[in-house]
Amino acid sequence: MNSRTIELSGHVIDSLTLPKALDIIMDKGGDFDFLEFDVGKRKTDTSKVKMAVYAESIDLLNSILDELSVLGASISELKEVELVASSKDKVAPEGFYSTSNHTTHILYKGNWIVVENIEMDCLICVDEKNSRASVKPIAEIKAGDMIVVGRDGIKVTPPQRSREKSGTFEFMNSDVSSEKPLMNLIRGIAKEIKEIKSKGGKIAIVGGPAIVHTGSGKYLAALIREGYIDSLLAGNALATHDIESNIFGTSLGIEVETGEIIAHGHTHHMRAINKINRSGSIKQAVEDGTLTGGIMYECIKKDIPYVLAGSIRDDGPLPDVITDTAESQKLMRKQAQEVDMVIMIATMLHSIAMGNLLPSKVKSICVDINPATVTKLSDRGSAQVVSIVTDIGTFLPLLYESLHESD
Repeated sequence: MNSRTIELSGHVIDSLTLPKALDIIMDKGGDFDFLEFDVGKRKTDTSKVKMAVYAESIDLLNSILDELSVLGASISELKEVELVASSKDKVAPEGFYSTSNHTTHILYKGNWIVVENIEMDCLICVDEKNSRASVKPIAEIKAGDMIVVGRDGIKVTPPQRSREKSGTFEFMNSDVSSEKPLMNLIRGIAKEIKEIKSKGGKIAIVGGPAIVHTGSGKYLAALIREGYIDSLLAGNALATHDIESNIFGTSLGIEVETGEIIAHGHTHHMRAINKINRSGSIKQAVEDGTLTGGIMYECIKKDIPYVLAGSIRDDGPLPDVITDTAESQKLMRKQAQEVDMVIMIATMLHSIAMGNLLPSKVKSICVDINPATVTKLSDRGSAQVVSIVTDIGTFLPLLYESLHESD
């Protein structure tokens, strides 16, 4: 049998890290022995587990170790990371280490150095001259880049759930259910938003067009105007229907305030795009008076960055939409590294995309009427996300109201 000794430390029992580790080993056909088991006896104490992991083949053992590393398991034998140069652009060496979204360090030249801009499903590149490590997606790998391969010298630290209740953002507390106490969750989110802003932190919104369809666009516009939001990540649809709502008072041809169907209203979103095209851009439409309010208007007036990522189904699209998906991903990746909280609202594809780019330390909320959206986000590794299954037309007004309640 092939074996390696691993270590787990932290609140490994309360956070269910240890049971999950044992499940991985047994489900994949491996075996284990406990070598050390030091259980914390007080609420503030951490636990430490050292165990031998066995598998019949080295490939199976490596597969088990890969999954265990996402839980924070590290190899006990201290060896420095192995670096191999990439032979070609966009090609990594065989056996490259694929990152999680958790805080990661590597042992390099006798020191544990942090891997900068951590993101899941990327590679670790080492700048040997400056002794720095950072992640790169495989599409950005250049020939000659020094890439971490294997599993030695890598330490992953996932967020831990302590024995103390820590409120709305307690790690891994987020069962997907529409029966959660909605107001308590929203008040907790509002409190966290205020704390982040009081410390100079940044908050991003990832939004879909249902924000406008449900009549909640005015609340998001107000949050931007009042300085709660620092960046917006969306697609052509949110911006188009927001602009349609401002110019024509409709969204998808439906009168936003009354829900009344407007004759020929189905053409309004195309007419809105045409007006912005005539101005040249959303910013120029604000400057020339074509656009006088709404979400995109407030983004321009507050000078907050926005990324409108295009898709094959877009009408138009608006001139501000980035149709090169690789380019829009780069811009989203930059925002993901700069924010302290992300609120993802009513957009499955953009929420999952942003979730894949976020470090696990970023506090994240996903709000959607469809439980499948928040489930898929969690299934793809974004375990830190607080999931709220509700109508966005309910969530945003209540969040705005909670932010304005007296302390």
